[in-house]
Amino acid sequence: MQSGLSKKRNGLKWLLPVCLMGITAALAFYPADEWQDKITQTLEQYSKRFPQEKVYLQLDKDYYAAGETLWFKAYVLLQGQPSLSATNLYVELVDRSGNVAMKKLLSIGGGTASGAFEIPELIKAGQYQVRAYTAWMLNFDAEFLYYKNIEIFDPSKNSVQPGAPKTTSDFSVQFFPEGGNLIAGVAGRVAFKSIDQNGYPSEVNGIVQNLKGETVALVKTTHDGMGMFELTPVAGETYKALVQTNKGQKTVLLPTVKTAGVGLKIFNKGTRVFYQTLPATKDNPVYNNMMIVAQMQQHVVYKAKLNAAEGQISGFVPTKDLPSGILQFTIFNSEGLPLAERLAFVRKADALPIAIQNTTINTQPRQKNVLELKVPDTLLTSLSVSITDADQVVKDEDENNILSNLLLTSDIKGYIANPSQYFKDMDPATLSNLDLIMMTNGWRRFSWEKILHNYLPDIKYPYEQGLLLKGIATTNKGTVPLANGRIDFVLKQPIDTSTGFSSVTTNDKGEFAVDRLQFVDTINVFYRANDPNKTWKDVDVKFEPHFFDKNTPVTMPYPFREPAVIDNTVLRTFLATVSESNAVNKSIQQKPIFLQEVNVREKRLRRAQSTGDRYTTGMFSAGDGQGFDLTKDEPSAFTIFQYLQSKVSGLVINTTDVTKPALTWRGGAPVLFLNEMPTDINMLNNISISDVAYIKVLRPTFVGGFGGSSGAIAVYLRRGGDSRADIDTRGFDKYRKGGYNIVKEFYAPDYTVRKDIHILQDKRLTLYWNPNLVADTLTHTAKISFFNNDFTRRFRVVVEGMGEDGTLGHIEQLY
Repeated sequence: MQSGLSKKRNGLKWLLPVCLMGITAALAFYPADEWQDKITQTLEQYSKRFPQEKVYLQLDKDYYAAGETLWFKAYVLLQGQPSLSATNLYVELVDRSGNVAMKKLLSIGGGTASGAFEIPELIKAGQYQVRAYTAWMLNFDAEFLYYKNIEIFDPSKNSVQPGAPKTTSDFSVQFFPEGGNLIAGVAGRVAFKSIDQNGYPSEVNGIVQNLKGETVALVKTTHDGMGMFELTPVAGETYKALVQTNKGQKTVLLPTVKTAGVGLKIFNKGTRVFYQTLPATKDNPVYNNMMIVAQMQQHVVYKAKLNAAEGQISGFVPTKDLPSGILQFTIFNSEGLPLAERLAFVRKADALPIAIQNTTINTQPRQKNVLELKVPDTLLTSLSVSITDADQVVKDEDENNILSNLLLTSDIKGYIANPSQYFKDMDPATLSNLDLIMMTNGWRRFSWEKILHNYLPDIKYPYEQGLLLKGIATTNKGTVPLANGRIDFVLKQPIDTSTGFSSVTTNDKGEFAVDRLQFVDTINVFYRANDPNKTWKDVDVKFEPHFFDKNTPVTMPYPFREPAVIDNTVLRTFLATVSESNAVNKSIQQKPIFLQEVNVREKRLRRAQSTGDRYTTGMFSAGDGQGFDLTKDEPSAFTIFQYLQSKVSGLVINTTDVTKPALTWRGGAPVLFLNEMPTDINMLNNISISDVAYIKVLRPTFVGGFGGSSGAIAVYLRRGGDSRADIDTRGFDKYRKGGYNIVKEFYAPDYTVRKDIHILQDKRLTLYWNPNLVADTLTHTAKISFFNNDFTRRFRVVVEGMGEDGTLGHIEQLY
């Protein structure tokens, strides 16, 4: 884990233009021609129209057995910042055939979400992929969704070792000239990558020969199947590599030598990245009017005019104000065509510093353990923590953590073996190996040629804001659209008997849409046409199914690789433990546990729960705030914000324009929730005050995702027992609409309290899971306490997190 915290910033939107101005002054930036402006402006316009969204999941473990629960925490970023506008997260468990075995729709709040898959005991054992994405991400290449391969074992076969990886007899070697091409007469570096038939790195040795059979370079891997050599190509020559691994020998042709073009060398020195362009000839005027552009996260951070005749062929990009990430260099000619490309990785000590301190570790059965996490005092952080048995749940050798995923593998295609290794330290060897990754993997998030010629992504999935109820209304037995008509909806949620209302006008095609809905589980939608000027007798409404409701097989862009073999002894113990744990869980579900003794004299009547107790849960019930019980109040206000005016010290509400209220608290806008799900001001402003049961205003700083530095307002709609006269739905038709999945709560026993359930064996392998660890706002620490099971002797603690400025953190410790 690298220490140090980057300066607090508002991401690349703010950072990169400042960096560009500094570079411009340092290099006496040349005036750009019209075509040069077009290139940079095109990228900026592309970035605004098609912002880049990413998803990363932390899982509690790397492999599972049937009957276990797979816990996960999602981090969602937009242009390198927590995606505060994202609302819907889709997570799937996909088998080798592309069939979706399980799926979850989760609500995103403050750029994060959490959930779980309860793996059925009868699930087919084998390899699966966890896939996660937002709808917006589906508009782009499927390779940039989130994927993680996991294996699910059959605990009933706890004495059987799964088949070892297939022996490999084939391999392939690819060669990558720096900048993209071998150019006659231009000395350059050529990187190579060797993989076996399963796609894993393969050590290779050999030589490169010309047509005469003369050896001109040596091929020898230096790290994970990769290496590099120097070569000055000759015009008309053909080069071949004679290579061998322990699986055999091959002859591989190198790319064709070109007589025109530009070579590009990159020297990454940490504080600055030097570049050198090498034109095929210096007397060709085409090389006197070029431009080099460097972009990061779809923003231009550097550009300069190149003129070979005048010796303007090199320069450097200062990286002092750039965050960690991929920097793409591209050289263009005056026609806007890319001539050469090279990636560099800006590696900074700017990770979110997370420290584990003040530990009390006790490996005896059912004893208490305490850890304390220290986080930065300059920004809000969202943390997730997994603590597992280190002997039965071994670490995946092919690890991809929050740093390596969001900074590296989420931006380039192709498989990278154990990507987390490139973020373990800042040693020169590690940085050199990371540069080999840059030379052997190309940038694929967008194509310069396509965006410069206006070949843009086809947006099939708009950016979602809550759940959507969409369809078409017709009359005359479905033959005539209900044009410009009106449809009323009554939305009833069986899980808590709450009721909502909506009304929508159809367009000239009879189409309608009700968006920004937020509910869990399922609602009953009652609907009917309503127009005072027309009497509709036979209106039919056909609702459009959501893409996530369809069970369409998934085409997996990343293959299922043969997993590493788990030690047989470890695997047998793991599967036996899960089998016993499944048996314990069954006994809990099937056999009620009775108290051995009931002392009537100790019985006390429970006081009646307050409305706040009944409605608020989790961090909403524990938060520092002020509650308003509207079940016992008859407010004269028409809207929620009119009601709250002048009721909370420091909260300023401007309702001069009733349709557009404005909220400020401690210099910012408080975050808003409806039934504890993120919402917006328009949604709350359209809710009738008579439908509200309870409002809780939480003071700054409310830690519920990001954006709570100015407090929060949580609104709860009336439900069973608090509802006003039930709405008469006679004459309405009914439709069922699925919503967000209910998030299961992780069970952690407290052995300081005596309970009958504690007579059962404790076979937990995940000892602690907290996807939303909250740090104290004064001490900037978060305390973790958990109890050991009946047998664990070593714990593995993995903490991952994200700061409100997009900085990422990862720490792992073995106890």
